[in-house]
Amino acid sequence: MAHLADRRSENVTGDLYVDRTCIDCDTCRWMAPAIFARVGDQSAVVQQPSAPAERERAMQALLSCPTASIGTVEKPTDIRSVQHSFPIPILDSVYHCGYHAEASYGAASYLIQREEGNVLVDSPRFTPPLVKRLEAMGGVRYLYLTHRDDVADHAKFHHHFGCDRLLHENDLTPDTADIEQVLTGSDPLSFAPDLHIIPVPGHTKGHTVLLYRNQVLFTGDHLAWSEHLGQLHAFRRACWYSWSALHQSMQTLLDYSFEWVLPGHGRRYHTDAATMCRELERCIAWIDTVA
Repeated sequence: MAHLADRRSENVTGDLYVDRTCIDCDTCRWMAPAIFARVGDQSAVVQQPSAPAERERAMQALLSCPTASIGTVEKPTDIRSVQHSFPIPILDSVYHCGYHAEASYGAASYLIQREEGNVLVDSPRFTPPLVKRLEAMGGVRYLYLTHRDDVADHAKFHHHFGCDRLLHENDLTPDTADIEQVLTGSDPLSFAPDLHIIPVPGHTKGHTVLLYRNQVLFTGDHLAWSEHLGQLHAFRRACWYSWSALHQSMQTLLDYSFEWVLPGHGRRYHTDAATMCRELERCIAWIDTVA
């Protein structure tokens, strides 16, 4: 939990604050951008919530912070209602799970609610309030892991829900050696009529992305929107396998139509399919200029 004694001096006066344990993961800043901003090399509260919706978003960010670096001076009375707001709806049948894990450096995870069985995309923290909400929404049938970095509490979710975990063989580690469904090869896989898995080596050798209903692309750490650049981009300084392979993988995505980019790290992006294609081409052109 956050400690008032460690409150950053950069916070504005008021109930909500960020302490010095912040790891600069960006979670709070994109979840509640009116409240949190980067000041120096960490987040800080730059405006106290002034409306109920702002308060809820700020408290959702508090619960999602992977290092519990956000706190309140007064004991919050709305914590239970905020817990019940997770998973947070993004669009029909797609939700943001919140409760980011420090082991994944604060990566976002998502829930796809389906009659054929719910899919958890990457692993959030295994925490009772979220687990109860997932149970109420039908549980978890599959835990799809985009790559080795964002697996967090995968084993706990598997043991609790009995879900099958999916991860590419090139990203297996001793921690994930016993997963149920190992993806192989470099060809796309139609896992179900509404779920397509696309290998995109680059960030890691075994990175894959998940396309849902030809509408939503869950991109892990392969592709995200950059507020700084004002465009889609990839993480050059966090490309652990091959930048040239990532470039080729990005070109592969031009063969698909989608309207949403939901990343593990970085910002979401939503537009029409034609504009998304143009933005992806712009991203590829940018990659060409980055050594």
